[in-house]
Amino acid sequence: MKKTTVLLFAICLLFGCGRAEKEVTVLYWNIQNGMWHDQEANYDNFVAYVRDIDPDICIWCEAESRYVTDTCVKMQMPEDQYLPWNWDLLAERYGHKYTLICGKRDTFPQVITSKYPLRIVKRITGNGEDIIVVHGAGWAKVDIGGEELNIVTLHTWPQKFAYRAEDEKADAAAQGGDRFRAKEVQYICEETIGTVPGAEKQLWLMTGDFNALSPVDNFHYGKDLEDPCFLTHGYVRNNTPYIDLVEKFHPGEFCRSTLSGRRIDIVYATPALEEKALSAEPLYDGFAKSYRDPRKIHGFCHPSDHYPILVRFRLGSK
Repeated sequence: MKKTTVLLFAICLLFGCGRAEKEVTVLYWNIQNGMWHDQEANYDNFVAYVRDIDPDICIWCEAESRYVTDTCVKMQMPEDQYLPWNWDLLAERYGHKYTLICGKRDTFPQVITSKYPLRIVKRITGNGEDIIVVHGAGWAKVDIGGEELNIVTLHTWPQKFAYRAEDEKADAAAQGGDRFRAKEVQYICEETIGTVPGAEKQLWLMTGDFNALSPVDNFHYGKDLEDPCFLTHGYVRNNTPYIDLVEKFHPGEFCRSTLSGRRIDIVYATPALEEKALSAEPLYDGFAKSYRDPRKIHGFCHPSDHYPILVRFRLGSK
């Protein structure tokens, strides 16, 4: 009897009895004005693209309908806006049961959809005083087979001047927008991962449209490293445990995330999650292949001015 027990224990150690790890895929994408490109087609092409990838979790930036298809005419009535109010119906079409609006202060929210149960921990819009998170940010938790994944979503202020700058031209010249973004991201980090001691040993993912350049890409940009354009990601890299996953899997390679040629969409992970990462790939082809609207409508692109990023992990109960 004792020999049998010892043998079973040895087998469990060798083959990991009790583990139910599986590959989990996360798709992040800034879909430009709630997938403006495909809303007239009932989102059929968008849904087919997502179904083909079959991600377990999706993180959508700019997840609200804002304009009439193929125009820059803003939707005036709430009933004209299919998103974000019907994300549950849209997500169901590509196989996701769970949906939540993660960060929403204005008309540029982030939304998470998932095959796994998820819940909101905190929606972040600022402190009501000196800090404003213009497009909002959010902190959610996803239960994946007994393991808890923290997801922080964000979309920072996009302009060269700071939000509510009195003299926009002068403020842009002083790179007020870069300084404002850095304050947004610092506040978001302090309100999320910064509230949890030992978070580096937990599973945390932070992603979004940072509208800021990373100093790790300066071999491509060739700027002064003291340039304020690097303040946002400089803060993340120097003051949090986050690791840039695309950088990890593509060292020394510049992987643009927008048609304009910048890398401003970044997926960060804590060391504990980074150890479980299998790949992190920007997607440039097929439906995601970006091109400018020939009529130059408000600078819009099809299907978006950003590219998706697909990350694969090995997750599950221990």
